[in-house]
Amino acid sequence: MATTTKKSVFETLNAVNVNGKTEKKNGLTYLSWPWAWSEVKKAYPDATYKVYEAEDGCIYHTDGRTCWVKTSVTIEGIEHIEYLPVMDFRNASIPREKVTSTDANKAIQRSLTKCCARHGLGLYIYAGEDIPEGEKKTQPAEKPKLAEPQQVTADTVRSWLSRVTTEAELQQCWKAVPQQLQAEVLPMFKATKQSMKGGKA
Repeated sequence: MATTTKKSVFETLNAVNVNGKTEKKNGLTYLSWPWAWSEVKKAYPDATYKVYEAEDGCIYHTDGRTCWVKTSVTIEGIEHIEYLPVMDFRNASIPREKVTSTDANKAIQRSLTKCCARHGLGLYIYAGEDIPEGEKKTQPAEKPKLAEPQQVTADTVRSWLSRVTTEAELQQCWKAVPQQLQAEVLPMFKATKQSMKGGKA
């Protein structure tokens, strides 16, 4: 009688197609963290996660200049740990003095999603692939291009500005806009600046 070999945690989660649960931000693909954790718990109800706090109880760690979070996901006794910087809308590290609890919380959720990826769930996204291993493409397709810092569009800028709250952030955002795009997005910056002043010219 033939015996059935049980799939490993990685084989099981790596076979899940997560394409319908991703979103695009600034040219990068992100997996929805609530969905990622839901899939892990459906397959492995005993799975647990952990947020490693600093010695003072803070939910993030710091070297005095920038900050990062440390999280882990444990499935069937296997713990995978992930470190992730606390980043702004451009995926640049936020200086310690400007980090908010919201910034840290977002970093924790993204870090936990990456822990799930280390266990196999959605790992192909980080490798630049568009389907899980083992699935055959029905027709030839180009592999998605990895986002590059210079690939900034008007939509990208609009997304940045939706999260800008200070004059300093507005200036940083402007510096990141390619010269050939500046004339097109200048009205957006003027409108954002006016809005920050309470509608005064």
